[in-house]
Parts: sequence; C-alpha cells; structure tokens
Amino acid sequence: MQKVIFLVDMNAFFISCEATRHPEIINKPAAVAGDPKNRSGIILTANYEARRFGVKTTMLLHQALKLCPNMVIIPPDHQFYKQKSREVMSILSQYTPSIEQNSIDEAWLDMTGCEGIFGKPFESAKRIMKNINHELDLKCSIGISQNKFLSKMASDMKKPSGITELWRQDIKVKLWPLPIESMYGVGKQTAQKLQRMGIKTIGDLALFNRRYLIKKLGKIGAEIYQLANGIDTSSVKTHLKKDIKSISKSTTLGEDISDMERAKIILMKLSDEVGMTARKYGKKGHTVQISMKYSNFQTITRQTTVPATYLVKEIYSTGIKLLEKNWNPQLPIRLLGISLSGFSEDTSAQQISIFNMKEIKREERCMRDADKVDKIENAIDSIRKKYGYSIISPAVLMKKNNKN
Repeated sequence: MQKVIFLVDMNAFFISCEATRHPEIINKPAAVAGDPKNRSGIILTANYEARRFGVKTTMLLHQALKLCPNMVIIPPDHQFYKQKSREVMSILSQYTPSIEQNSIDEAWLDMTGCEGIFGKPFESAKRIMKNINHELDLKCSIGISQNKFLSKMASDMKKPSGITELWRQDIKVKLWPLPIESMYGVGKQTAQKLQRMGIKTIGDLALFNRRYLIKKLGKIGAEIYQLANGIDTSSVKTHLKKDIKSISKSTTLGEDISDMERAKIILMKLSDEVGMTARKYGKKGHTVQISMKYSNFQTITRQTTVPATYLVKEIYSTGIKLLEKNWNPQLPIRLLGISLSGFSEDTSAQQISIFNMKEIKREERCMRDADKVDKIENAIDSIRKKYGYSIISPAVLMKKNNKN
C-alpha cells in the first residue's frame, strides 16, 4: 500500500490567531511584531494584505512600516498561539493518531489506510481544512504525497488555503523547476555552495553527479540528492512527553548584534520559555547549553552541568555565565539559543551524608530558596495561562527571583 502523508501548514498563523480576537484587522494590512525600541522589533508574521506591500517575516519593523505605513502592529502573545496550536492539533488527531508536529503551526499526518473512512486524499484534505476553519476560524494549506519531504514542498505551492498533491511521478514537472533555495532542508549557506557549483534548481541537483556532490558536501550532499529525486524514507513519528530528551528555544535575529547586553536580554526571554516548558512537562535537567551562530555562519555550542532544575533563574544565570565566557565582540551573532537536557527521573532520592551537618543545613537553605522560586514561577505560569504570556515579562520574573 502506498503511503499517504499530509503536511498541514497554518497560514500566517500568529496574525491569523490575532484576527480571531481582533476582527477589526481583517482585510487590513497587519502584522505581529515586537517593540521596535527593543531587539524584538522584527516582523514575526504578516498577513497577506501586508505582504502585498513587500512586508516579510524577520524584516525590521521600521523597514516594514516604510513599505506599509498604515499597517496595524500587534505585540506577540506566544501563550495564546500555543493554545491555538494545541486546538489545531486536537482537530488533526480526529483524523489519525499518527501526527508529527514540525513546528507551532504545522504538522505531518500519516493518512495511510484512511481512505475508507474520510475519502480520497484530496477529499480528506478538504474536510480537514473546512473543519479547522469552521471550529477555529483559521486557514491552512495542505500538501499531499507519499513522503514527508514531498508533502512539505507541496504545502508551500498554494497559499493561502490551497491543497496540492505532489506524487513522485510529478516531480519533474512540479518540483524540479523550483529554485534550489526554496528546497526544504537546504539552508542559505548550502544553497550558495550549490549555486557556485552551477546548481540553480532542484532539477539541477537531482541530475547532478552524486559522488561529486558527496565529495563537496559530505553526508548532507547524499541526503539532499535523495530528496531532490523525491526519495524520503523517514516516518511520521508521534512525539510523546516521555520521549522528550531536551527543551530548547532559539531565535534568528533580524540583524547581527555585537552588544552582549542585548544578547543577555534575548537570552532572558529564551530562558523564560525553556523554563516554562520544562515546568509544564515536569522535566528537571542537569545540562544547560547555549548555541550561537555568528555572522560568518559558524555555529558554536557550549554546555555545563548543574543540579537538576527547571527554574528560569537558574537556567538563565547558567546561560549568562556560558555567554560571558564565550563572547567574542569581533564576531557579531545572528542566532542565539539555549537548551535544557539531561533530565532526572527522580531528584527527590538524592542522599546527603549525615556526618556533614553544615552541608545539610546549606542544602536545606538552598532547597527552601528553590521552593520559593518554584512557587513564584508556577504562579506566574498560571497567571500567563489565564491572561496571556505577555502579562508578565521575563525581566519582571528575574527581579522577583533575585530578591529571594
């Protein structure tokens, strides 16, 4: 039986979510963006009305407003978007248990064998699209194929609200003419290397000498050669909470930065999100890692071991130490990330020597302090869940923690 894989991609997700509670922006140019005075002053998502003026994701806000002066700007509410994402995934789970969420606004569905229940693939896709729009007032595009790569490529071909089938027998006509930089799995740097080799389209890559490609690019050369020929053997993997090995957050910056104080502000926000997710899943980690991509595309990762924690204060302070130790003012950064891993199964069973009373008392004080911080952060999680993420800023959280 031939596999049937869908990629459901929510259209202009953040701003579309906002339109469900701000109907006044419907049919008007609008975007979700941060405060232009801070480093988060970039376009996160623009609706299609704004895109007609040339507004694009990651564009600096002041540049976007020059292109579209009347554009409505709404500050981001990530907790709201996560809730909407959960609602979308809940609807998708009505069609198949085999769902792999690729990001907050898209997921693969293994629809193999579902034809007898929901009809042929195109009809199933129409049902899903109608269901999401009816229940959530959100729009999506759906790609259909026999594997994840081709369904992902298909989902980008008709937006908004498009359904595209891209089977392997169709790739010469539908896939190969596309520019190499549009290929899923090919980053900007790899695309530039391929272009220097004379590879301008996905078809050029598919017909290129495989051995030479591997010689120049290594393992990734073999992988993208297979993909360009429509071959992807990866399966749709349902993500379970118990399978979580690490929790990470990163952001690609709108412009390269060389000011460490600005980097610390960004790291504060990322640490807050990591801590909130870790507490949600009850995951205490022993390893904190930061990652930095420089303007020359070189990426470094640095990590250290800490006592098991999911507290923002501890994740952030550890991340700051790693940042300060590895900061290079001569190399501006374009991406910054932080992660928590090495999760403990049970941190309550650790033993302390009864002969070391000073150590016991110190540990008790630390535990009391940690309990206070834990209660504060969990209370903040509850408030954010009810009123939205932006109701309490990471900076306020740090101030609260530093008083304890």
